[in-house]
Amino acid sequence: MQTRKIPLNLNCGLDLIAEVLYGKWKIRLLWFINQGHKRPSELQRKIPDASRRVLHIQLNELEKHELISKIIYPVVPPKVEYSLTEFGETLIPVIATLGNWGDMNEDRLRSVITKEV
Repeated sequence: MQTRKIPLNLNCGLDLIAEVLYGKWKIRLLWFINQGHKRPSELQRKIPDASRRVLHIQLNELEKHELISKIIYPVVPPKVEYSLTEFGETLIPVIATLGNWGDMNEDRLRSVITKEV
């Protein structure tokens, strides 16, 4: 079992959100699962920059936090599908709002992000 170097800080809602959604691909995984991309290979194709290992880890974390559920079908080779839980579905409007804000401010965001590089 992995021990944390930095203790959990869960003093407010933002801390809780950060703990559950921290990870480069988690928001995209939730969004794509909501759009119907349920198999690991489909998710890998939608997020080609992510390694299989990292996607697997982040999917497991989302499952641990009860945002997605995993179904393993008893076939050879094994077939796995992910779906949003009711709890996970409550995040979709929040993710959509964040995406809309990013779209509305795309030019400004690109400008400030490229200044950092």
